[in-house]
Amino acid sequence: MHVHVLGICGTFMGGLAQLAAARGDRVTGADSGVYPPMSDQLEAAGIDLVEGWDPAQLSPAPDLVVVGNALSRGNPAVEAVLERGLPYTSGPAWLREHVLRDRHVVAVAGTHGKTTTASMVAHVLAEAGLEPGFLIGGVPAGFGVSARLGEGRPFVVEADEYDSAFFDKRSKFVHYGPRTLVLNNLEFDHADIFDDLAAIQRQFHHLVRTVPGNGRILSHAGDAALEAVLDQGCWTPVERFAPDTFEGSADWRAADVTADGSGFDVRGPDGARGRVEWSLLGRHNVANGLAAVAAARHAGADVGAACAALSAFGGVRRRLEVRGTPNGITVYDDFAHHPTAIATTLSGLRARVGGARIIAALDLASNSMRMGVHSAGLADALGAADRVYLLASRPLDWDPRTLVESDSERVSIFESAAALAARIAAEACPGDHVLLMSNSGFGGLPAALPEQLAGHAREGADGA
Repeated sequence: MHVHVLGICGTFMGGLAQLAAARGDRVTGADSGVYPPMSDQLEAAGIDLVEGWDPAQLSPAPDLVVVGNALSRGNPAVEAVLERGLPYTSGPAWLREHVLRDRHVVAVAGTHGKTTTASMVAHVLAEAGLEPGFLIGGVPAGFGVSARLGEGRPFVVEADEYDSAFFDKRSKFVHYGPRTLVLNNLEFDHADIFDDLAAIQRQFHHLVRTVPGNGRILSHAGDAALEAVLDQGCWTPVERFAPDTFEGSADWRAADVTADGSGFDVRGPDGARGRVEWSLLGRHNVANGLAAVAAARHAGADVGAACAALSAFGGVRRRLEVRGTPNGITVYDDFAHHPTAIATTLSGLRARVGGARIIAALDLASNSMRMGVHSAGLADALGAADRVYLLASRPLDWDPRTLVESDSERVSIFESAAALAARIAAEACPGDHVLLMSNSGFGGLPAALPEQLAGHAREGADGA
């Protein structure tokens, strides 16, 4: 079968294309701005790419067109598919029909932590010899790719609540049919497609409705928004997980947690226990780790072995990923773009580095951030940083200068990534920690800044 993927360079669609190629399909695809790392993964998989949306890419006609949710009516390729009557489907519908049937699907949903938790589950199941498949919105360090078909029965999928396609406005995750479902947390986000939290909760309840009675739902204890979803009706056994700061009851608990979250005991039902000592940090990752152990257990892994596997987990690219330490300045790349994720990332980093100076640079690039939905929570979220640099390179529906007016000694705004990088290069000193946060490419800063800092240090030495 010839499958043509429109919007192929997105993490989900690119991963899907790799799965189709692994099945033996002939796969081609197109996107606007074909770029690495996904373009590199696709090339390695032997997938031919086309730049742009010229309808000529549909001649000769493929057997099936898979349409990414970033494409809308009016797109030349989409219009050609409709006018020519070509068979088409959405990415999540294709995944369910061609990959997930007859698999034990472990789906990880929630506003935060989906990529990290799904990566943990896949890692644990692989270490347990269960040969899982996976499709994840990031690149786990131990795998080097975002998707793998896998030979075993488990399949781990990052269950995104974003819509499926221009013709299917249901959340992607309603297609997956999970047997094990992780509900990490739930807050208002994606203001470009959801009117309010209740609209997101409605989609989450559609997801809950798809889990069989002999499956398992693992929900973050104490999350009121998730509890409201489950209160709408639940037909599946629920186990709750929580770090040791939670005062209510939970089936899975963390105990003896280190201050920075780099170590914790796992205490599960029926006396199941283990200890995790890893390179990750932050209480949010403790919760992610608990969820991963619980999910892996339901998919067939032993708890003690799961904890040992997590201790060797290498993390995920762009999740507090160290991009370099030029001149003793540590540069991190992180995907945080919601106030809660920003706050938890900074909190974990602060616990790790103590009194060292943290320079936090935030790209105001997400749709919700540009709309101003999260503007009220930004000041508090960035509170743990010593310096805050905001990149406002795209039009905003709000004025970020309100943050500067109340904290002008600490907060600065830049209209270009180059200007922001120049400020960091001029100000950063050995021992500083520079945290770059963005859900986009941040103008290439994560790759370029370490080199710029190293060059700045050499220039300073030459001039001394």
